[in-house]
Amino acid sequence: MNHAQDKYGHTRKVLLVLISILAVIPLAPLINRYIPPLILGDWNLDLTVSIILAGALTFLTLRLFRFLLLPAVGLLILVLIYNQLTNGYGFGNMIRDYKTMVQNNWGKKEQKEIDLVLRPTFFDGPLTKTVKSLQSKVIATDSVVRNYSVKHSLESFDEYYPKYGSQVRILSLFKHINSNFKYVSDSERDEYFATAKETIGNGLGGDCDDHTILMVTCMKAIGAHCRMILTDGHLYPELLCGDEKQFEMMQQAVIHLFGNEAIDNMYYHEQNGQYWINLDYTARYPGGPYVSETAYAIINL
Repeated sequence: MNHAQDKYGHTRKVLLVLISILAVIPLAPLINRYIPPLILGDWNLDLTVSIILAGALTFLTLRLFRFLLLPAVGLLILVLIYNQLTNGYGFGNMIRDYKTMVQNNWGKKEQKEIDLVLRPTFFDGPLTKTVKSLQSKVIATDSVVRNYSVKHSLESFDEYYPKYGSQVRILSLFKHINSNFKYVSDSERDEYFATAKETIGNGLGGDCDDHTILMVTCMKAIGAHCRMILTDGHLYPELLCGDEKQFEMMQQAVIHLFGNEAIDNMYYHEQNGQYWINLDYTARYPGGPYVSETAYAIINL
């Protein structure tokens, strides 16, 4: 009899441990959504902290309300299934969160600073005219541009807003523009700079100038700060991340939310302690490789 009771007790303990693990696995990423990025040296600790908190919460439930543990796990799984079916935080997001923890801590995560070389020119007149013309096309106060920008800044990654804040809006807008922009050349005899409103109206078609104007205008419409870099035969936008700490936070968000793009490196320019990343239409993710390292002009807005 005692042997049977011992065997039953041992089996019961094993089942409780397994149920506890099942509770921690989905609970940790849910907690992680509400914890800001915690960076210590080269280590990203927020999901690790979330796992510890989930384990502690499960342990307390097991000690104080053991009879509630199994229903709680069942409810948690049902919530994940519901979210999966309604495009909320589901199993795919949970797997991505764990994958991000591995990428952030053990994956290749280099930062490559690119020296932006300003090429001297002896024709300041035409260059100045081009710069002023480009600046005049950035009209972020237009209601069409503002509404378009706000709409698509809410389109993706909204479930991660508690974690990354306004960076989520910027990354969502970038994703929409670069996923839908189609390259169309100007006529051979004319270099035409379209406003963001025009590019939105034509269905997101244009050349690199039009893409850059669209990107910086829309970003400006939701409060981000961008600039344009004019190179030989190309124009591309850059986003200001801020100081080194803010840049690292942006890097964590990009790796987390664009992980499927197999990010190897984050490319950036650093000037006076401020970090800028590439938003070109050639970049599959914010901070993608630059097309050119030389520039005729840095166009501030």
